[in-house]
Amino acid sequence: MTVLEDRIEMADADAKAMNLDEWFERLERMPVPEGFRVEIVGGNVYMTPQRDTHWGIIRRIVRALEDRFGMDVPVFSDVRIDFPGEANGFCPDVAMLDEAAKKDATGHWRHQDVRFVAEVILKGTATNDYGPKKTAYATAGVPVYLVADPYQGKCHLYSEPKDGEYLSELTVAFGTDIDLTTPLGLTLKTDTFPRD
Repeated sequence: MTVLEDRIEMADADAKAMNLDEWFERLERMPVPEGFRVEIVGGNVYMTPQRDTHWGIIRRIVRALEDRFGMDVPVFSDVRIDFPGEANGFCPDVAMLDEAAKKDATGHWRHQDVRFVAEVILKGTATNDYGPKKTAYATAGVPVYLVADPYQGKCHLYSEPKDGEYLSELTVAFGTDIDLTTPLGLTLKTDTFPRD
């Protein structure tokens, strides 16, 4: 089958009839340009480029987690985790799992084991990070969700998930330390987060 035929077949397929594994299998066969990531949010496929600013913030968050918890901390970037809701195969910018986390029978990490998620805003997908992804993370019971927005120069911290929403929200400007000592035992420094 050619790439064009595969795209047509995918476009014609009934999204509700396909599961996330089938979607990702088809997407993996497509020629996704290097430096792009693909994820499925609410049954819609998003392909976004990673910018240097975006990666710089991700790297600083991962480094802070590794500095605090060691190199064996179960932390990932752009690794698929399926979350509650209709067709939500997310690839969080940063996801930290419980130490005892294990993959499920299909070989995927379980959303029930996610302790912390961070997303770095890209203009084209910002509404996902502030909308359906935030709702899915809260529904999944992810204790801490951090949105770093290099366009605003701010971080938005969401915690205390209950009934599909976060009860606590804190907004701080880049340069302000984020106190995550209660949920994670970590203070996240943002003074070197780059801006767009």
